[in-house]
Amino acid sequence: MSEAVTRLDAMSEPSIFTRILQGEIPAEIVAETENVFAIRDIAPQAPVHLLVIPKTQRYRNVVELAAGDPALLAELIGLADSVAAEHADGDFRLIFNTGEGAGQTVFHVHAHVLAGGLNEKSLGG
Repeated sequence: MSEAVTRLDAMSEPSIFTRILQGEIPAEIVAETENVFAIRDIAPQAPVHLLVIPKTQRYRNVVELAAGDPALLAELIGLADSVAAEHADGDFRLIFNTGEGAGQTVFHVHAHVLAGGLNEKSLGG
């Protein structure tokens, strides 16, 4: 396993994303870097709906990630741009849910890449 996987250390139990990365839960990994990976969302809210996730579960949300590791946040956004270029026309919406009241259900920071026929008035597709 990669060094990034071995440094998953923040939570007492592995998140669903960590379990996917470790091969315990099946998912289609569509792209990967040393520190970040992207999968298809199992309940898509747009024609293209991908999740981009750091391999560490150290950060619960984007605010913690930005404060704790800006370079990792930049890598996550770079991979979001790459998967949007590959799986859509390069135009995309990038969404981070932060907190239960904002719809966050998995407290392992991740970005939603939405694309395909979106307009300014649509929140999710």
